[in-house]
This record gives sequence, C-alpha cells and structure tokens, in this order.
Amino acid sequence: MSKRIFVKGDKKVLKAWAFYDWANSVYPLVISTAIFPIFYGELFVESDYINFLGFNYKSTALIQHITSLVFLFLAILIPILSGVADFLGNKKNFMKFFCYLGSLSCIGLYFFDLENIYLGLSFYFLALFSFWSSLVFYNSYLPDIAFPKQQDSISALGYSYGYVGSVLLLVFNLFMIMLPEFFGLSNENNEGKIQAMRISFLLVGLWWASFSQYTFYYLPQSLNNVDKKDAFKKSVIFSGFLELKEVWEILKINISVKKFLIAFFTFSCALQTIILIATYFGEEEILWKNDDEKTIGLIVSMLIIQLIAILGAILTANVSNKIGNIKTLIFLNLIWFLLCLGAYFVQYPIEFYIIAGFVGMVMGGTQALSRSTYSKLIPKTENTCSYFSFYQMSMILSVVLGTFMSGIVDQFTGSLRNSIIIFAVIFILGAILLRDIKMKSI
Repeated sequence: MSKRIFVKGDKKVLKAWAFYDWANSVYPLVISTAIFPIFYGELFVESDYINFLGFNYKSTALIQHITSLVFLFLAILIPILSGVADFLGNKKNFMKFFCYLGSLSCIGLYFFDLENIYLGLSFYFLALFSFWSSLVFYNSYLPDIAFPKQQDSISALGYSYGYVGSVLLLVFNLFMIMLPEFFGLSNENNEGKIQAMRISFLLVGLWWASFSQYTFYYLPQSLNNVDKKDAFKKSVIFSGFLELKEVWEILKINISVKKFLIAFFTFSCALQTIILIATYFGEEEILWKNDDEKTIGLIVSMLIIQLIAILGAILTANVSNKIGNIKTLIFLNLIWFLLCLGAYFVQYPIEFYIIAGFVGMVMGGTQALSRSTYSKLIPKTENTCSYFSFYQMSMILSVVLGTFMSGIVDQFTGSLRNSIIIFAVIFILGAILLRDIKMKSI
C-alpha cells in the first residue's frame, strides 16, 4: 500500500481534523456538562455533604476541587508530553493514546456510586485528564495542516461538528432517560432513569473511540523531520523540556503572543469554569417544580446552548473577518460580563433557558476564535505542538484557579451563585487585557 502524501490545505485532511470534534465533544457535553452533573446530584439526594479523605465536603465543592486537581496534573505533565511528541514527531500516537484512555474511563463511569466513590472519582479524573490531554495534540495540528486564511473557518467547523454530534447523542440519551421502560429499563423508584444515565456513559466511550478513527486515518503521523538515531542518543524527556524552554524564550520577546496568553488565561478562568459548573448551578440554584422537570430542564438547557453555539461559532468567524479577531474577542468578553450579572439573579426555569441561549451564542464563538487567533499569532515553525502546549497550559491553569475559587466560595457560603460575581469581574479584566494586542494582517 502506497504511503499517503500530505498536502497542506487539503480539504480531506482539514475535514478529518475537524471531525475529531464530532468524536470527542460528546464527553464535555454528555458527561461534563449535561448528564453526569445530574447523575452526581441524584447520588446526594439525602445529604449534600460527604466524608471524603476525612473532610466533610459539600458535594459540588468536592467535584470542583477534584476537577482542580485534574487540571493541576495536566499543567505538570502536558508540557513534557507535547515536547516529547514534537521531538519524536509522533503526536498522532499520543492523541490516540489519550483518546482510548478517555473512552475506557467514560465506560468506567458506569460503576460510579457512593459506595465506590474513590473508584468513581478515579474514572472521572482519568476521563477528564485524557480529554484535555488529547486536545493538546489535536489543536497543535491546526497551523500544520491549514493555511492562515483557512484557520478561522476550519476551527469554527470543528466546533460546529462537535456541537452537532454531541447534541445527537444527548438527544438519544434524553429520550432514554425520559422513557426508560421503552428500552427495557425498570423505572421503579427512579432506578430506570439512573440506569439510563449510566448507559449514556458507556455510549460516550464507544462514540469517542469509534468516530475518531476517521480523523486518525487522514491525519499525517509527523510533520517534522526528526533523526530517529539522534532521538535515541538524547534524553527524550529532557529534549522536551529544552524545546519548551526555547519556546518560552521566544514568547518572552513576542509581545503579542505573550499579551494574548495573559488575556486568554484571564477570561478562560471564568469561561471554562462556567462551562464546567453550569449544570451544577442549575441543579442547585433553580427552583424546579419536581425532579423530572429538573432532569429534563437541565438537559434541554444544555441542548439549547449546544445548538445555538453552532450559529455562534459561525457568526463570530464572519464578524472577525470584518472587524478583526481581537475586537471581536473584546466584544464577546463584554457580553459575558452582562450574562454573569443576569445569571446572578436567575431563579426560575424560563430565566435559566434564556440565559442558556445567550451563553450558547457567545460560548461557541469565544472558544473557536480564541484557538484560531492564537494559531495566527504564533511564529511559523515545525514545533507547533510545544507552542500549543502553552495555549493549553493557559487554559488548564485557568481552570485550576477558576474551579478552586468557585469550590471555596461554594464550600464556605453554601451556594454556587456567589461565584458568578467573581466571574463577571474576570471577564471585564479579560476585555481590558485584550485591548493592546496587535495582529498582523494576513
């Protein structure tokens, strides 16, 4: 079989790259955002608190601090992994490894319950860790396979694929949760609904691993020329550190990239945490009439966010073509500020749905445009994986800080609502930090 020749800008490769969003986006929507938070809340019906490692933890504070721990580990390990991947030129193998580890961990969540809380949280830890690890190698392909003029649109296409694919699976899972008897599940004492949620975790793992095969088939294995004999003569791990140090030295004098990473870290602190805790907020703070309305209402809210986010990502790409990436990101941060102020006063389901719609519009655009903006700002080099590790590091550390702060506020005040004001201030600061960034015309 002849070796496939890679050509930069090839539409098949670009679509295959974007399709990985279709494969892996079921994890953040179905597990992180929609169904797992509801499932997790159902486990704490009798009490919001649990003894964990000798501490009396509020359930939502515990899951936020576990999330903080995941991202702290990511911050330590991802720079090493990305440097090694660039040095060996095998980023696709790393991407595959974390894809399959994440898929298996999602399947393991089927066994999550309070009696096996440590095992369950371990699977939660590994799934979240693997998802974000795979994104480092996935995102780093963008400047390798796409020309600058293609990057905004292909980044938006990826997010759009992700929103559509994850919504399809979520709709199926919602149907299964609403009508467990139709699928042969007993609904006595709410057991059918819980079992349907567990099955949804299995489906996420299978979906993620299966649909990623299309991406892996077309993505090139390596885009840099590494002397394999030389690779064995040197310490691969220390070579990764050396490469990261070289990138850091460049970033220190590349003012635009440096300023963008600082601004990105700032507004991601709020953005990524809101995405992670939105359903927990709705589960705890909204006045639902009953449990069934709460379950269906929360999932429908997440569907609203995902569907509108498709339009948001596309519209944002069009707006950025007219007024520029930085001005568009500033505008999005200001909208986020207003949404946080509104969310603080939300109490009823209809208000929650309205806020969810606006969140979807700006969420998709902010995520897609941030990725493509950074792709345009970084130097044109072979070691894109190391550059994107700094981008991913900024996002990861922002989640560590954001979820830690939110968890502390939740633990000591007994309410997630109080975190919203902190996030509003962060978005204003993000808009201010973006103002002085200059981008070269492409």
